[in-house]
Amino acid sequence: MDLDNVTLSRRTREPLVAYYMPGYPQRKVFDPWLAERLSTLAGDKPADVRVVSADDSDRVLTVAVATDRGARTYLLRDGQEPQFLGETRLSLIAHALSSSEPITYTARDGLPIHGYLTLPAGVEQPRQLPMVLLVHGGPWARDRWGDTAPSRALQQFLANRGYAVLQVNYRGSSGYGRAHMEKAMGEFAGRMHDDLVDGVRWAVERGVADPARVAIYGASYGGYSALVGATFTPEVFACAVDVVGVTDIARLLEAAPPYWELGLPWWHRYVGNPAVPADRARMDAKSPLYRAEHAQKPILIMHGVNDPRVKLDQSEWMVAALRKAGKDVEYVTFKGDGHGNQKWTNNLTMYRKTEDFLAKCLGGRTSGFDYYQLGAWAF
Repeated sequence: MDLDNVTLSRRTREPLVAYYMPGYPQRKVFDPWLAERLSTLAGDKPADVRVVSADDSDRVLTVAVATDRGARTYLLRDGQEPQFLGETRLSLIAHALSSSEPITYTARDGLPIHGYLTLPAGVEQPRQLPMVLLVHGGPWARDRWGDTAPSRALQQFLANRGYAVLQVNYRGSSGYGRAHMEKAMGEFAGRMHDDLVDGVRWAVERGVADPARVAIYGASYGGYSALVGATFTPEVFACAVDVVGVTDIARLLEAAPPYWELGLPWWHRYVGNPAVPADRARMDAKSPLYRAEHAQKPILIMHGVNDPRVKLDQSEWMVAALRKAGKDVEYVTFKGDGHGNQKWTNNLTMYRKTEDFLAKCLGGRTSGFDYYQLGAWAF
């Protein structure tokens, strides 16, 4: 298990709090005075409790307490009761949010895999739900629990539309030690993908997911995974959503932006060097672009026109190959955005396209016509 973060004492420059996240957030507090107060703020339910700032005495601090229902910030002073400062907007609608629980299962080769399962609000005993496998990017990143998780908005959006949401920290993910990360070497579209499929199998065997109604969704590396699901294991997924995903690994590295220069040796260790013919052949064999004819189910591809990291060409090539093969593909581009949307109008379009596409594929809920979307188009 890796350290997630460390708060240093301003007075001694020694660790004050260490944070880590095996499933639910955990912390090790080295100051007994602070340990007691953080424990009181956390209460008896899972919470990600973090020191945000402190004075030079370490006795006046601001502390954030995040759960999967929002986050609150408090001021701590020695000898005084905690003072509430404010809360996130999600806290105001906590009753409508879905809770997430850590899960663990064993991959087919015996490796323990951790992740999170989110169910639609009000569902306590899930039976044969439509499910979205939501794959994080990176791949040297991880899914997290709570209000601060990067995928939080999408996770809650999908659960609100009636889907179970499965998130998997497949091999190669950060947070679980160097050995877990290095098990991804040479395993793009291999055991990394097996971990995802094994997660779907875990959910199906427990009666959570309907095996005929499972979609795979991801952005960046997650988008690559979604297309691997559509073209390598099309029998597992009813449809796939790819956002700014990689389709040709070799050409991704050949077109790497200048700021990737220091990281390219890392990529070469994990997937190969496109300048080496044998490596390139292996990279092509793991690239969805060259398996377009194997797709069997509907695919939605979305991409920012100005993406500097995964160039728009990656999606253009994939869409052309799928259409040439007569496959069912919908393609959406976002003007003025890049590797992820910053414009609210593009985000609105992305969410609307997603819910409509998944409703057709899995049978979940869609909100239908949206006056905000009309206004964004008109004005």
